[in-house]
Amino acid sequence: MTVPQNVLNDPDCIFCKIVAGQIPCHKIYEDDTLVSFLDIGPLVPGHALVIPKSHYRNIFDIPPELFARISAQLPALACAVTTAVEAPACHILLNNGSQAMQSVLHLHYHIIPRKNGDRFFIPWRPGSLDTATALKLVSEIKNRLG
Repeated sequence: MTVPQNVLNDPDCIFCKIVAGQIPCHKIYEDDTLVSFLDIGPLVPGHALVIPKSHYRNIFDIPPELFARISAQLPALACAVTTAVEAPACHILLNNGSQAMQSVLHLHYHIIPRKNGDRFFIPWRPGSLDTATALKLVSEIKNRLG
């Protein structure tokens, strides 16, 4: 399967400018589908980004085949990043939309290495799920899946 690259490009997008070589980056990996580089505002040492070379705003816009090719590289990239900084764990985050804290509207994964005491916290406050709400949500989601 061939996925066309650089078909979609936003001239105002900082990540498209990085892909085009107009803005320098600390590149750690590149192939015909994606580029990965260190985040210029790292949350912890080794914080890296993985982006498609073509401009897609988020998971809702990217073709499934291209998404699969990018996702297939994540295990090797995450392993390389975490071992390079001697971290035993990592987050792999994909924010989709400004309400989900996506600050650059070009699909990108964050690889965030984690160590004990690294002083990075995600505010995660779980709620509860009652059976009636769960059954309604399951039905609504399944209907949308077809």
